[in-house]
Amino acid sequence: MRNPDAILFDLDGTLIDTAPDMASALNRLLAREGRAELALETIRPHVSNGAAALVRLGFGTTLAEAERERLHRAFLDSYADDIATASRPFPGMPALLDAIEDAGMRWGVVTNKPDWLTLPLMAALDLTARASCIVSGNTLARNKPDPAPIHHACELAGTSAARCVYVGDAERDIVAGRAAGSRTLIALFGYIEPGADPQAWQADGMLDHPEDLWRYVDRRPAPRETG
Repeated sequence: MRNPDAILFDLDGTLIDTAPDMASALNRLLAREGRAELALETIRPHVSNGAAALVRLGFGTTLAEAERERLHRAFLDSYADDIATASRPFPGMPALLDAIEDAGMRWGVVTNKPDWLTLPLMAALDLTARASCIVSGNTLARNKPDPAPIHHACELAGTSAARCVYVGDAERDIVAGRAAGSRTLIALFGYIEPGADPQAWQADGMLDHPEDLWRYVDRRPAPRETG
């Protein structure tokens, strides 16, 4: 891990703070259905688990399947309409991406978010052209915690999983990375669920802040010239 070819990131809760827009979409749906809105702080820890988890959070777990699917689709439609209104890379992440590129490494995204949401979000934040690979939840037949998306991302980036580091904020990210043969780091600044024990995920390290990556990677770039 001291001199990797590429750094791969989960999207929601690792590369980008999407919680504000996800929460807004859920609260719009709750209001439309005559339900009380939820605080961002209540919603935030569940965002990495995706739309289905947010619908369960807002509407409970006893919905009939048809009703659950209706609300799920309504949530996704609402979210897609305002996918990048407030979503931004986490503080420190833009500088980290610059530094990764300056060090001659590649970076990319491996997410369970479907491509019809992932790609517009990446484009809206001007990240698409910079990423060496973007693997979404429907790119392959299998998604995380299966290691296949990470292997596919490494192929797209022109390297192997053993030469990559995968950073994520959920246990499935670490399971997928370890199964692929990559080194793994936990983004503690992301959406860690209440009661979760990241120590038990057996990652290779933990990041309180994006710049903490350099504790585990030696390929640090030279400082950029200023002035």
